[in-house]
Amino acid sequence: MVIGAGTAGAVATGVSESRERALTTAFVGLADTLVDDYDVIDLLGRLAAHGVTLLGADAAGILLLDGDDRLRVAASTDEQTGWMELLQTEAGEGPCVECVRSGAPVSITAFADGAARWPQFVAALARGGTYAAVHALPLRLRERTIGALSLFHRVPGALPDADRALGQALADMATIGILTERAVRRGDDVTEQLDGTLADRVLIEQAKGVLAQRGDVGMDTAFDRLRRYARDHDRRLAEIAGEVVETALVADDVLARPKVPRRDR
Repeated sequence: MVIGAGTAGAVATGVSESRERALTTAFVGLADTLVDDYDVIDLLGRLAAHGVTLLGADAAGILLLDGDDRLRVAASTDEQTGWMELLQTEAGEGPCVECVRSGAPVSITAFADGAARWPQFVAALARGGTYAAVHALPLRLRERTIGALSLFHRVPGALPDADRALGQALADMATIGILTERAVRRGDDVTEQLDGTLADRVLIEQAKGVLAQRGDVGMDTAFDRLRRYARDHDRRLAEIAGEVVETALVADDVLARPKVPRRDR
């Protein structure tokens, strides 16, 4: 089939309009901190997902600083990426770690680029055989950096300038939401809030394990069902996770619930 210039232009316009709508939805979702069911863990999960859907990464993860200035895994699009993020925190090296320390974007565009700077992380990356490039963008507000968004790519290469700018804008918007939500509504100290967010993450990991074992499903599937259940019932992820850990009936409900259309958020 031959596509004429007019048809090609219409297709391009449609793609452009679709991307613009997706970007608008993403920014609105990251900025809206005053909704009743606002959930920092869900926000971080959506930011990581935007790294894949809007920035072209194959996977994404997020590290946050806790009250003792230790980096901890806060979100990831899959278990493998979560392990790669965890490795950086344990080794104390990697693009994400350096990104948080410097408050500036840091990249590995090929294994050779980072082998001398981060030998343990790059060696693990090479052994994994999945990702060949990693780009880290800071979660920052003015002079304060609270974490980093990591974008993992299977193909080596630099992150395009447009994607870097967009990714930083998304990360900045999420940071504003994280730092202002409780200050506006609850008056909590920022450090206490970040510690609470990371504690919620631990509880969610426990719930994933319960669901995975009880339902004989993978950890990624367990998290997807947990997240969908929380969204469908307009409740925070950590609340549902706590009930899953404590009550078998809730775990069964999360696993066995009928499929319903997923709502936009």
